[in-house]
Amino acid sequence: MQRETDVVVIGAGPGGYAAAFMAADLGLKTLLIDKEENPGGVCLYRGCIPSKALLHAAKVVNEAREASEFGITFSQPEIDVEKLAGWKNEVVKKLTGGLGQLRKARKVDHIQGTAKLVDANTLSIEGSEETVRFKHAILATGSRPVVPGPLAIDSENVMTSKEALNLENIPETLLVVGGGYIGLELGTVYGSLGSKVTVVEMQDGLLPGADRDLVKVLSKNVNNIMHEVLLNTRVVEMVDTLRGVKVTLDPAREETFEKVLISVGRRPNTENLGLENTKVQLDKHGFVVTDKQGRTDEPNIFAIGDISGQPMLAHRATHQGRLAAEVIHGSKAVFEPHAIPAVVFTDPELAWAGITENEAKEQGIPHKVARFPWAASGRSLTLGRTDGLTKLVLDPETERILGVGIVGPGAGELIAEGTLAIEMAATAEDLSLTIHAHPTLSETVMETADVFFGTSTHLAGKR
Repeated sequence: MQRETDVVVIGAGPGGYAAAFMAADLGLKTLLIDKEENPGGVCLYRGCIPSKALLHAAKVVNEAREASEFGITFSQPEIDVEKLAGWKNEVVKKLTGGLGQLRKARKVDHIQGTAKLVDANTLSIEGSEETVRFKHAILATGSRPVVPGPLAIDSENVMTSKEALNLENIPETLLVVGGGYIGLELGTVYGSLGSKVTVVEMQDGLLPGADRDLVKVLSKNVNNIMHEVLLNTRVVEMVDTLRGVKVTLDPAREETFEKVLISVGRRPNTENLGLENTKVQLDKHGFVVTDKQGRTDEPNIFAIGDISGQPMLAHRATHQGRLAAEVIHGSKAVFEPHAIPAVVFTDPELAWAGITENEAKEQGIPHKVARFPWAASGRSLTLGRTDGLTKLVLDPETERILGVGIVGPGAGELIAEGTLAIEMAATAEDLSLTIHAHPTLSETVMETADVFFGTSTHLAGKR
């Protein structure tokens, strides 16, 4: 049996369902194929949403402990792991159910299964005699955690982010391999809930690629939450034992941990898609090669999200998905944002958009930097959190905003203004003259612009 459609979307994550919904809204007959019953993908089922739910719980625990500094003392929190996991699952269920209703309302057809391209206009469904004939396809199959060979041991005590988010128990000791955003976020969850967490990172700093000024602020609090952070260190061997996982580290050290979390990166899901039956090409990193509209070397096939390259972020995938649907409908638009915000939901949060100071130096881009420490913010003082920093990277000639970095409580919300400023080619003067509500943390963006001019008069107590 064969069905026909204008657009088939393979994968129903943030990019896939956004593409399918947009295509349907534009009047195109649309089919969505995914392994799950409802849209959502890794982000919703096993990534962004469940991790942020657990991070919120961790934040509540940490704030309860910190309250003693200003005279409010709570008893030691009691963690009901089963109830906490149930609450996290309920959040996921509500969102996936809502997306399912939106799919039906838009009359987007759905097949639960695994698709494989037979040629540039036909695909098969695993375990079914049904084939699909399509005019256009959008590949949105996402990514999965990387587990390097030496770490790929068969043990229920070794986890990726998928298993860690199931929250089956709070281990007494946990080794997190990788000091990137996934490792630090999940390490924060388990550390806050009571685990003795050790983080191992091969590089000489946490969050490689992020602005060093911001990471410096974050590292202080990470060291308070984690039992130990080992930089310039790698895992040589792991062996499953009755007591846990025996880990050999370099420099020379051996220790046994109840659980190990592997978080050293993600790999695009481009295998078993049948790409070899088409002209679609992969680059040396395994990403699908596309143009600025998301079009592959097969003109009617598009690729979006994690399989199309860095940064592997849900909100990038969403915008790419909508654009791909519009291009199929006839739009001439291209995907070339000036800034894609990145957020690490640790404590404190760390966020940036545009170019970092390190990138400007490496690329030889003329720039100036302005920094505003939150110790001078009235609002941060009232929160008892003065460990933040707002930073601007600017063009010295035009004074245009090239990059924005923020570390502190709520940085993920605050970065939106910075992203908009970069997209709209705003200058330091634009930010300085924009009236911000007082007292708020958003004022730190305005204050940093004032620092650039050397005329900051909005320090705490001077208004």
